[in-house]
Amino acid sequence: MFQPLLEAGLRQTMHRLVRPMLSNAVPLSLQRRLVRQAYRSSVPPRDVRFRKDDLGNVPVLRATPAQLAIGTILYLHGGGYIIGSAATHKGIAGHLAKLSGCEVIVPDYRLAPEHPYPAAPDDAESVYRALLSQGIPASSVALAGDSAGGGLSLVLAMRLRDQNKPLPSSITCFSPWTDLTQQQLYQPECEPVLHASWTKNAARLYGGQTPLTNPMISPVFGDLSGLSPLLIQAGSQEILLNDATRLAAVAKRDGVDTTLEIYNSLWHVFQVHSGQLNRATEAVAVAADHIRRHLAG
Repeated sequence: MFQPLLEAGLRQTMHRLVRPMLSNAVPLSLQRRLVRQAYRSSVPPRDVRFRKDDLGNVPVLRATPAQLAIGTILYLHGGGYIIGSAATHKGIAGHLAKLSGCEVIVPDYRLAPEHPYPAAPDDAESVYRALLSQGIPASSVALAGDSAGGGLSLVLAMRLRDQNKPLPSSITCFSPWTDLTQQQLYQPECEPVLHASWTKNAARLYGGQTPLTNPMISPVFGDLSGLSPLLIQAGSQEILLNDATRLAAVAKRDGVDTTLEIYNSLWHVFQVHSGQLNRATEAVAVAADHIRRHLAG
């Protein structure tokens, strides 16, 4: 009985508190401050340790499980490429570390409009290369990310493939933003988090002078051949649902081992409520299993 009430309460919180701050009417600097406060409700597990570090000249946050880590997850945070940070995603990183048994590394990649494309993928690639330079095999590294970070995970994998660099063992995308042109946005009866006008403006700020149809900005327009096994999770109550379903279709077309999961009556990146909402915890546990299954050894 408690969980349905919690789910309803969280939905209302997202709709009444988070959605209004993700508005073009709110100055971006204020959006960033408000989102930092909102994410305080996403609490990490107590037995996961956090420390700041620098990899490839990019500041990162390391989330280390209590037990000896069996692998490394490079987690790319969401926020439309204009808000969000490693700190805002401390909760989901901690739960993913605990459930997977892996160390989770969250880069503070540069944000637009101060740093438009290709700053974010440049930073993500720098961190990945730094991990490999430390002797960590690519087969022991997984990519994951939410929203813009989900799309960025795919872009990074495509970059590595095109450079003939070792690919990560798997990719996990929570509510990935894969089409910044917004040509085929879903229209749910209820959308507790996102405004199409906000994501449209974020895409403009991030893309700069680069066409938004560029696959390195909108990976749904790209060739995904050869990419690592892919898990995609999305909620049925989000305008980016079609971004997830179209990504799955393109990945399967290109021969990628792909799993798509749609969680009914849940919202954009509901996984941030892991540790509170059972369905969110279960979704992250599924992602953790996907990651563990594909790690080397």
